[in-house]
Amino acid sequence: MSRSSPPILPSEEDLARLPASERIRYRLIGADCRYHANDNISAHVREGEIEELKAEVTAKMQAVLSSLVIDTDSDHNTNDTARRVAKMFIDEVFRGRYVPMPPVTEFPNFSRLNELMIVGPVKVRSACSHHLCPILGKVWIGILPNEHSNLIGLSKYARICEWIMSRPQIQEEAVTMLAEELQDRVKPDGLAIVMEADHFCMHWRGVKDDESMMTNSVMRGAFLKDATLRREFLSLLPKKNGG
Repeated sequence: MSRSSPPILPSEEDLARLPASERIRYRLIGADCRYHANDNISAHVREGEIEELKAEVTAKMQAVLSSLVIDTDSDHNTNDTARRVAKMFIDEVFRGRYVPMPPVTEFPNFSRLNELMIVGPVKVRSACSHHLCPILGKVWIGILPNEHSNLIGLSKYARICEWIMSRPQIQEEAVTMLAEELQDRVKPDGLAIVMEADHFCMHWRGVKDDESMMTNSVMRGAFLKDATLRREFLSLLPKKNGG
């Protein structure tokens, strides 16, 4: 079987003539990088291209509104909607795709802490990659450090959560991505994450069930092996309506 040849990428001069989205896509393909909805692509976005992307999305969102037969010229409520939606997607709800990980200061575990620590609930906002509807929820994080672990401040857990969650995705993958990031950064003996969230793709459309919530968890290391530790972590989480 013959191997397929690698794609022939345009020169920098040719790339410069293309829309920003196509330039970024070519760089991703050239680097053999995936660019799924929940992937971070910030390493391939250059200065000034975020503003270009917003202009592109604005134009295409305007076309969507036109196809929905909305008169954005005479309707004062929607005549700037395309620009607002573009800004919202790129600067806010999908921000975790386009910006690098926020700076997180790590400290060595001088005191050799090895007791269970729980952070949460951390409020998180995401979007379902199927319908781009909001996902609003809470995350609890359990850490069992060891003497070699890197300790980070409480606010930094919230920053990492926000960076991971502000992308279109499904909840199961979001929690796994968060676990992998924290495992790599903190290097604890055990890591546990529980996420509970409302999915507006169920509340707003489809079955229109406004009471169902989804809860899922990831257990790593000691939490996976030690049932007593796992029970201790879960028992210390606030009840659903208790915040």
